[in-house]
Amino acid sequence: MTLPTSIDATLALLSSAGYVADRALATVVFLSLKLGRPLFLEGEAGVGKTEIAKVLARGLGRSLIRLQCYEGLDVAAAVYEWNYAGQMMAIRLAEAGGSVDRSRLEAELFSERYLIRRPLLRALEPGEGGAPVLLIDELDRTDEAFEAFLLEVLSDFQVTIPELGTIRAAGAPVVILTSNRTREIHDALKRRCLYHWVDYPDAARELEILRTRLPDAPASLSRDVVAFVQAIRKEDLFKAPGVAETLDWATALVELDAIALDPTLVIDTLGVLLKYQDDIQAMQGGRAKALLDEVRSAAR
Repeated sequence: MTLPTSIDATLALLSSAGYVADRALATVVFLSLKLGRPLFLEGEAGVGKTEIAKVLARGLGRSLIRLQCYEGLDVAAAVYEWNYAGQMMAIRLAEAGGSVDRSRLEAELFSERYLIRRPLLRALEPGEGGAPVLLIDELDRTDEAFEAFLLEVLSDFQVTIPELGTIRAAGAPVVILTSNRTREIHDALKRRCLYHWVDYPDAARELEILRTRLPDAPASLSRDVVAFVQAIRKEDLFKAPGVAETLDWATALVELDAIALDPTLVIDTLGVLLKYQDDIQAMQGGRAKALLDEVRSAAR
């Protein structure tokens, strides 16, 4: 599928893949696709940053290559490594065969035959529907040394392998980087990207998201869930629930055949919505009921 040619077309593309985006997000996604620049998305966990890469891959009909970041991530896990077991086997077979042409053997050992491609290297290869969508997820979990390595990849879409040389992408992949902002990402990397902060949605958009993802949920339940989640985010919590938790909670309530919220149901299912015991305790002892009453009073 061809890239969208306007902001409205980008909105339609995201919507067709099930993502309810506001115009500001659609604008920066359109510019990223149009200019061929990586898109760096920051925001709280669960607001839909990772999902943007997934829906772009589905909407554009391209493969999704995901690099899940973690502390200690290195080149061997992210870019490439050599098949050492295969190389050792080739050395032993060559030695067992008698005379060994060392120069020829070395060239063969460090050829693409023994190269194991990791996500960043695979992202430089063309896919069936075009260049793939590369998701570098939760970049803030890595260290600054890995960020520095990414500069070459994001600037020129190439990777240098000492034994083989420089491998360049025939076509630039669509690159989405995400961060939960547990630490600051270096300016040198940010300058190579377009930037957007993905915030919690307002009530109207969150209700639209819920209706899009859970069309069979009772309308009254969907309204109650969104209103309660919007209210609970204003509380002094360690971790406010994201859109992902809203969808999980609504799904759980539908499975319980609920048609509207009541205090007992809220208390019994808080573990689906909140992920820290201190937050759950803060909502018990009558606070959840009071919050639900406030929401219904405001609705009336």
